[in-house]
Amino acid sequence: MTDDEREMRRALALAERGMGFVEPNPMVGAVVLDANGEVVGEGWHERFGAAHAEVNAFAMAGERARGGTLFVTLEPCCHHGKTPPCTDAVLRSGVRRVVAAMADPFPKVAGGGLAILRAAGLQVEVGLLETEAKRLNVPYLKLLSTGRPWVHLKWAMTLDGKIATRSGDSKWISGEESRAIVHELRGRMDAIVVGAGTLRADDPLLTARPPGPRTPTRIVVTRSGDLPASGRLRETIAEGPVMVFTSNAGASRLESWKTSGAEVIVGDAIDDLLLELGRRRITNVLVEGGSQLLGSFLDAKLADEVHAFIAPTIVGGTGPGPVGGIGFERMADALKLVEPDIRTVRSDVYIHGRLH
Repeated sequence: MTDDEREMRRALALAERGMGFVEPNPMVGAVVLDANGEVVGEGWHERFGAAHAEVNAFAMAGERARGGTLFVTLEPCCHHGKTPPCTDAVLRSGVRRVVAAMADPFPKVAGGGLAILRAAGLQVEVGLLETEAKRLNVPYLKLLSTGRPWVHLKWAMTLDGKIATRSGDSKWISGEESRAIVHELRGRMDAIVVGAGTLRADDPLLTARPPGPRTPTRIVVTRSGDLPASGRLRETIAEGPVMVFTSNAGASRLESWKTSGAEVIVGDAIDDLLLELGRRRITNVLVEGGSQLLGSFLDAKLADEVHAFIAPTIVGGTGPGPVGGIGFERMADALKLVEPDIRTVRSDVYIHGRLH
């Protein structure tokens, strides 16, 4: 590993600390070296609307940055948004060299920040650990390129592939430690989605406990609009937003939910929901079930990441599996996780990976 790679890996590790706090902005980390190659400053984008990574790193470095090098995981911005342009801070710092892992495809930046720095006479290099930087911010990149959020699918199942017994009982399949991971995951999501069947069967709150850095919008998908007149989700609308996605026909049956404070969105397909969420700059969405809803995301190739928990329990019988939908006819066509992370969580197995 070269010295430059070491510093950029440190910047990437710093950037990851912003996960769940900075969206819809990207996670960014920065490391500043003085003219002698010693680390004198580091920082990351800590919260949406707060100072960017470069500014935090320069605040630590002070005058020691002059004549030195900035390592940053994303091209410095050059526009006025929630904060002033980071290119201004880079030029004021006195660094002579800037190493960026990747250019920022955001239309108001898109190479403009790098051009400003080069025009000012700085040595600018781009592309060091670019693959790692893109992997870190793939939800941000997807939202920019497609207008859709990054979609996580989550389920817990028994060893024989059931998400409930034949009577519908599902509490609890996974252990307490696995459920704690799910709550941590919920706490960094912008939205959590379930189907009407899951709402009726489980009466879920769909909140993170304890709360995380984000308060997700809780979404129910129902084509018919046939939802329970009461339940924990409807009773807690004041504590966190609730949205119902339905058809034109279903919307007429949801007036009481609207009166309670829920927002009703009408669309024909799951992709309509994702496009609406994308317009609202929602970056990460967690789909928790049931099996038909999970299957519909996979059938439509709209899922990006999977979180599956397997418990060492066998229930047998005719209980449902985690993923319905149409599915594939040939095993050769089945979806496969890319570089899956497989680990033991007490007695459960947690399998996590991306689908592309």
